[in-house]
Amino acid sequence: MKRKLEASELIFKIISYTLLTVFALCCLYPFVYAVSAAISGQHAVDYSEIILFPKDIQFEAFSVMFNDNMFWNAYSNTLFLTVYGTVWSLFVAILGAYALSKKRLLFRRVFNFFLVFTMWFSAGIVPQYLNYLDTKEVFNAMGIMDDKWLVVIAMGMAAMNIILLRNAFEGVPSDIEEAAIVDGATEFQVLSQVYIPMSKSTIATVALFFAISRWNGYFWARQMISNSNEHPLQVFIRLKLEEFTDPEAMAGWNEIYSSDSVIYALIVCSIVPILIIYPFIQKYFAKGANVGGVKE
Repeated sequence: MKRKLEASELIFKIISYTLLTVFALCCLYPFVYAVSAAISGQHAVDYSEIILFPKDIQFEAFSVMFNDNMFWNAYSNTLFLTVYGTVWSLFVAILGAYALSKKRLLFRRVFNFFLVFTMWFSAGIVPQYLNYLDTKEVFNAMGIMDDKWLVVIAMGMAAMNIILLRNAFEGVPSDIEEAAIVDGATEFQVLSQVYIPMSKSTIATVALFFAISRWNGYFWARQMISNSNEHPLQVFIRLKLEEFTDPEAMAGWNEIYSSDSVIYALIVCSIVPILIIYPFIQKYFAKGANVGGVKE
């Protein structure tokens, strides 16, 4: 039998649900507006007549975008950076977190301090940029001329995610590890067959963090990738925006769709993959952030 809510509890629930509903609508509205603007006619978009629903529906903006080879090239570059960047970053984070979770590690406190220190104080963009330039020269000397690998490998470390994984690994009962060692398990087997399976919620959460970061990465991709054929989707969108805001480039534009519709179509297509993946990982999100974010 359900307990009858008191007046204060009922008021609290009503206010909470109302605020959450408003917040959800505020988050959803920009995406709905982007879709509406992408499929609306030129006059409706250019004169800001779109509020929620599309007007003078057309799909020419999507057609133009889908027929642009540079769009698909940028999309493939983004997939490359996201897949390989997530795998590499997760590999580095798991190994680092596993080592730092061990009390028997020499200078463990020092290593943990320096890891956290990088979150408090940053060297700044200029030293970081110079460091990446030196790394790029090393890669070129090794015969790696593809700048995408620089973004994947050189930017593979994230202190916050390592701390989340370290805390999750520290929550694994030591008795299970000792039993595995007694049975003859090696260090790698303990990690792969004990720690990783028992921390899959946190690992899935961290993988989502890495994937979103790589998918949305713009600044360093713009700075470090010089070849336009290697630009990811976010850089491609920015360059398109610069092109469409250039009066000379836009002189004589007389299409049935607005140039802004193309930008909105690009934005929609850049969001869709994350929207597809997120529901499959969302069930791990709250649990993983809890386990990794709270040290018992």
